[in-house]
Amino acid sequence: MNRKTFLINAAILFGGQLIGCKSTAKKSKNEPLISFDLHTHPGVFIKKGMADYPGDIAFAKRIADMQAHKLSGAFFSLVADMPLLKVTETGIVPQGAFKVGEGWKEFEKQLAVLKNLLAKNSIEIAFSGNDLKANNNIQAYLSCEGGDFLDGQIENVERCYNEGVRSIQLVHYAPNLLGDLQTWKAEHNGLSAFGKEVVKEMNRLGMLIDVAHASVRTVKQVADLTKAPIILSHSILKGDNNGPISARAISEDHAKLVANTGGIVGMWPSGFSDSFEAFVEHTFRMIDALGIDHVGIGTDMDGNYKPVISNYTEFANWQNALLDKGLSKEELGKIAGGNAKRVLENVVK
Repeated sequence: MNRKTFLINAAILFGGQLIGCKSTAKKSKNEPLISFDLHTHPGVFIKKGMADYPGDIAFAKRIADMQAHKLSGAFFSLVADMPLLKVTETGIVPQGAFKVGEGWKEFEKQLAVLKNLLAKNSIEIAFSGNDLKANNNIQAYLSCEGGDFLDGQIENVERCYNEGVRSIQLVHYAPNLLGDLQTWKAEHNGLSAFGKEVVKEMNRLGMLIDVAHASVRTVKQVADLTKAPIILSHSILKGDNNGPISARAISEDHAKLVANTGGIVGMWPSGFSDSFEAFVEHTFRMIDALGIDHVGIGTDMDGNYKPVISNYTEFANWQNALLDKGLSKEELGKIAGGNAKRVLENVVK
């Protein structure tokens, strides 16, 4: 069944809701749209060697871009393994490893930079899912890409929580102690014993677990263990593309592991899509696979690989394109940020 037929049949049979969606109360037509980016690195400068910390000017420009398009909030992500990564023509590759204590020091260094930039731009740090509202005040939720900074010490999860971090993406590009990743050989047969401790501790504290970059076995084990919804903040369904970042795409079964926890998968507007229009179609593919309640967007701004969305004007254009191709305003509200709000309110308290 193609997307158009799917949408028409769903509207007829289920009063405008997509097949497989959970029944939810309808929002008021006058309620402002909440928009949320599940994964962003505002103002990060990418060069051939590695990613640099954002500078004042680049960060301020990106914040102004967010404000101009009324972004309600986002996960502003640190990159735990940044010093261990090299950007090449065919993607990012790890090199070297942290010595004991170096990961935490790197985390503290990046966190201080980010907090300073947020303060300079009068952006509030959000600590609870209830902080996310549809207004002109961007809510900055802090996250970290890769659990390398935990240094294998479970007490560091609560330490970073006390610093304001509300989500940890368990793995990134450098192999670490938590679990296996998509782009490296398996070392833990999925989630490690330490990774399992981290999942339980994040559940206890009320932190949102992000399984982006994790192998399907790791994701399955997280999904089986977690007591709360999880996210996969930025990825895309596999297709015929065999380009340099195709290893980061996921199967429908992989995506459903996340959805079955009540969580969401963020659409990733990377160079995996050869055009903006293709990315719009990829979004509908994900909706068809998971249902409207389990899809969001993680732009990976400004650290993305050959992005098809490189600013928040294009973020808004993506929303308009979804409406033009058949989504209702209520359905768009879920994908743009309503699903993220639901999960944040459920988990981050």
